[in-house]
Amino acid sequence: MTENGPPCLDLLEATPGILRALMTELTEADARWKPAPERFSVAEVLAHLSHSEGHCYHMRLERFMAETRPEFEPDDAQMYLDLYRDADPEDAFDHFEEQRENNIEFLCNLPAGAGDRLALHKEYGEITMSQMLNEWALHDLGHIRQIAELARARKYQAGAGPMAASYNLKP
Repeated sequence: MTENGPPCLDLLEATPGILRALMTELTEADARWKPAPERFSVAEVLAHLSHSEGHCYHMRLERFMAETRPEFEPDDAQMYLDLYRDADPEDAFDHFEEQRENNIEFLCNLPAGAGDRLALHKEYGEITMSQMLNEWALHDLGHIRQIAELARARKYQAGAGPMAASYNLKP
């Protein structure tokens, strides 16, 4: 933990607002648009974030605090594609936002030294809670980038006319 609390707390707290801003002008059709069949839509990313928030991150926080060296299974978004496929984007976002608020409250109440608690991740070996929090920030930033790229490609690229050619979008 840092002097002011858990690492990455500010970013984790800001993520819902950043995502909300990125989705400001997206319609339901925009949110469900996929750049290719094997790629995620904004709606599927939101469903993944909602699912990960409770299924992965909250569960791991609780286990870090309740158990001595808990063991964590790898988490793979591809395993849950059917769960994400038909999710309502607004419902998924609302659920994500509610869970994130609960997780921020949990993080704010952690005792000093909690970041040093250890777990065994079955794919990566021994990890600390602080390392997981940094990975959580990486996860958030990756999906913020992903949603930004999807919004850029779906909503704004065509309207930029010939200037769009100077952008190398990767939604």
